[in-house]
Amino acid sequence: MAAGLCLQAPAAEAQRVRSTPFAYVPEHTEDPYNQRVHVKTLPVAGSKDFIILSHRSASEYAVERYDADLKKVWSAAVPVAAGESLEAFARNDQQALVVLHHKDETGQHLLVQPIDLKTGQKLPSKKVAEGGPRERRPGISISPDGTQLVAFRYVTREEQIKALNAVHYDRQLNKLKDRSYDFAALGSFFSPTVYVANDGTQYVALISDNNQKLTVRRYADAEPEVKVMSVAVGGTFSGKKVTVRDTQWRLLDGKTLYGAAICADYNSGDYYSLKLVKFDFANTDMKFAPEFKFTPEYLAAVNKATGGSAKRLDDVYISDVLRTDDQNVVVVAEKKAEEGENAPVHARELHLFGYNEFQSPTWQKIVAKHQVAPAAESFTGIGYRATTIGNEVSIVTMEKLQNKSDLFGRKVTAATGVVSAPKALGLNVANDQQLAYVKDFTAWLDDKTMVVVTRPNKKSAALQLNKIVLK
Repeated sequence: MAAGLCLQAPAAEAQRVRSTPFAYVPEHTEDPYNQRVHVKTLPVAGSKDFIILSHRSASEYAVERYDADLKKVWSAAVPVAAGESLEAFARNDQQALVVLHHKDETGQHLLVQPIDLKTGQKLPSKKVAEGGPRERRPGISISPDGTQLVAFRYVTREEQIKALNAVHYDRQLNKLKDRSYDFAALGSFFSPTVYVANDGTQYVALISDNNQKLTVRRYADAEPEVKVMSVAVGGTFSGKKVTVRDTQWRLLDGKTLYGAAICADYNSGDYYSLKLVKFDFANTDMKFAPEFKFTPEYLAAVNKATGGSAKRLDDVYISDVLRTDDQNVVVVAEKKAEEGENAPVHARELHLFGYNEFQSPTWQKIVAKHQVAPAAESFTGIGYRATTIGNEVSIVTMEKLQNKSDLFGRKVTAATGVVSAPKALGLNVANDQQLAYVKDFTAWLDDKTMVVVTRPNKKSAALQLNKIVLK
């Protein structure tokens, strides 16, 4: 284990191609840790264009399409009324999709607003997942390619979830099938999460058996049988009761579900281990990676990398499961903490865990960083963005390193865990405790081209939409 932060002077990695003024009003959510839409820039397939979902005012979002020269092709306003909030943003090869949650004293529903990708024309909207005002907030899952939608309501009894009533829609919002995901036989379970694959197959991922198992239930419209895969990640080990503390699920390649879990000692709260499971129903294959234990030696490595003196791991949450072209998997966790009401928030070191194509653990790294933001901004500009490019993981953060405030890129070789020194992207981002970077808009259009929204270090400068090309 080794620190992934090198302290030599940051080198410039990118050349800014174009910038244009960008209108954006910060969004304030009740729970900054569980933001519903955290990707608001999407490439348009088959072109060099992209679309952006921007919050223009308290009563309006706008979907905008930009071309390769950062010229606005079209803009479509999406009004947000009282009692409405953003639920999802996606696109397929024909439409952009904005989903709003509406709630008032008479009931609640999700509203899907399609927008024609070519013209920007708003198409007829559709209400889905209609329910009563006292029900749990309904949900929606959209496939990675945007062609399949599953909207669902919770069925509860005495505040316990008993089932999900779901409806499967195609890209044109035509109903394909009504479905009930019935959990009556499961006993105790938590956090059911719905995923839909590009082919329409539905997966419900949950934590079952008193917070000790990861379970995935597979539903296919043409098959009455429900297929289930389940694996114990908790239990009693050396007299310690170990349960799931945190999970992340990722549907990779549009069809294969991965689950990562941090498990902890139930009584002391001490972090115990990281578990990774691959649920490959297409090949009837479930791979359970050997666990990575959070030992005293690992804590010592964290303290060495960060210059800290922590007595135990705390506030570390799984944030990504990434797979590179050579089939290596990288699990990313990040330390995120608040100090209390109206106090600054912190995004600290990244914990990286590498697995080879056979899902054997191969390396671990700690990438030291310390980002601070005012409570009002929460995690809008701090944290990181990551993607896979070839056989590497590319990570972008906004930091101040050696008196230079900028976006910095790091590359992680997925096979070996080698982390490059941070390289500045050359945007000279403002560092004045005001909003200077909105990471939700950070996106890779291809292996060399990025879109970011920043505020430059100039007097009276406003936010800008930047298109940059990596060297």
